[in-house]
Amino acid sequence: MKVLTQILAIFGFFFLLSTIAFSQEITWTNISSQHSLPAGVQLFQGERQSPILKAWYLEVDMNVADLAVRPYLGTPLGISEFTHSAGAFAAVNGGYFSGTTSVSSVVYPEEVLAQNIAAVVRDNLTYPLTRSFFGVDYEKQMSVDWIYHFNSSVSGIYTFPVPNPNAIGSPAALPDSTNGQQYNDLAVGIGGGPALIDNGAINISYTEEVFWGSGVGLSNRDPRTAVGFTANNHLILFVADGRDNTWSEGVSLTELADILFNLGCVEAMNLDGGGSSQMAVGSSLINRPEGGFFQRPIPSILAVVHSDSIPVPPRPTYQEIIDTEDGGASLIGPGWFPSANAGYWGGTPAQLNPRGTGDSYAHFRPNLPQMSEYEVYAWWVAAPNRCLDTPFIIHHMNGIDTVRMDQTTQGSSWNLLGSFTFSGDTSDAVQISNLATSGDFIVADAIRFVSFDTTITVGISSENNSALPLKASLSQNFPNPFNPSTTIAFELKETAHVQLMVYNILGERISTLLDATRQNGSHQIRWNGKDDNGLPVSSGIYFYRFIFDDHFQQKKMILIR
Repeated sequence: MKVLTQILAIFGFFFLLSTIAFSQEITWTNISSQHSLPAGVQLFQGERQSPILKAWYLEVDMNVADLAVRPYLGTPLGISEFTHSAGAFAAVNGGYFSGTTSVSSVVYPEEVLAQNIAAVVRDNLTYPLTRSFFGVDYEKQMSVDWIYHFNSSVSGIYTFPVPNPNAIGSPAALPDSTNGQQYNDLAVGIGGGPALIDNGAINISYTEEVFWGSGVGLSNRDPRTAVGFTANNHLILFVADGRDNTWSEGVSLTELADILFNLGCVEAMNLDGGGSSQMAVGSSLINRPEGGFFQRPIPSILAVVHSDSIPVPPRPTYQEIIDTEDGGASLIGPGWFPSANAGYWGGTPAQLNPRGTGDSYAHFRPNLPQMSEYEVYAWWVAAPNRCLDTPFIIHHMNGIDTVRMDQTTQGSSWNLLGSFTFSGDTSDAVQISNLATSGDFIVADAIRFVSFDTTITVGISSENNSALPLKASLSQNFPNPFNPSTTIAFELKETAHVQLMVYNILGERISTLLDATRQNGSHQIRWNGKDDNGLPVSSGIYFYRFIFDDHFQQKKMILIR
């Protein structure tokens, strides 16, 4: 029996290979003129005779100011009714659901309506999950990431460079925020899975996301829905019909990844499939779910909308972040030592001090541009031995307030201390004192000041970092994504000592591109995708940080090998 099983498995493997090898190419036809679509949105229909296939994709130029993409969550409806009720130009079905409840993430601006399922049980074993997520930031930059919700807020969403390493019969450990990164500047997004393309390469995380045993097959042909995006910031929404030998057989996940890759996607993710695979333009159904016209009620869609459909919360007009390594920070008193835990802000570890009498404290002095109200946040590395009531002493225009924070929780994220009116002079300060009453160690890492005052004209970078003075500016690298090298440009209005460094997604500094004095004018630095030891780094997301006059600005870039 075992030998027969092996023979059948081998036969099935070669049958799959031969099927893929002898599949015809898909012929794509632009059918946009048959529908009412705004400028920047195109609809393509694909056909293949052997194996028979009908497929469609929407290509949306996200560089067009009036266009945006967002999910909707509501009472389950068929796709055409749902799309029409949302006032969307077009849409596809969203993520997975059970009954009327979404088990895939749905994120609105500043609001998490649904979370990716955190774990699944297979053969009496519990597998903690980082599931795929398609996200869009406020600059309309798209990303497909593996995420985990550490709480029910947007700030509790963390991305991970690789999926949780589940294997059949071997569950991974619970996701740890110190191995991930808080999702910054997230506007909207939707969950699904598995991921199909990551950083320009096909990478189907079927096993790690534990879709085996779920009814979502890897190699069988089925109706499928997927979302991806190209290097020039074009959104791809894809639907393939299936389960009908006279209309369309469908595609496997491996073939789906190949199709999206050939359409130019650099990152892509599978959405719910089967009878849920649906696409609509306005109130018109585009595909034929499972060969027919019945529209299964679905609780979520991913829709192409006018940009006005996404309410943008007030954006900060000023932001300043002071790390313990910066000139605006100092450690006063004895007993300070670096933490061995990851998850700290910036390039140096968080600093610890034993609980004491107040003789030791960290002093943060901001360089605020003017008198105004500022929100104050603190970043620390949490651990069980941290103090439960660490004093944060805020010196502001109207006096001194002490806010006590539990540093055993909410680590590696920005925690709001409160809003205060600061004078904009040298009297402004935040101190972290060791005068706690419970726990072993206080943590000093980074303090963040944020203002929404529209009279402040200093400005803030799009990456939510400390605003550079008007005497310096940093440009987005070009090209981006890139291979094998890219150029980073910056401008100085006076001679100054500057630093330009590259960090990986874990916050580890991998290359120092510049640490020298430069004259006023325009400058360009080329990065060849190698670390300080001259070794090539792998494909992925990297950050370059430009430091000027105790301020810095950070931008994201993508290396595709």
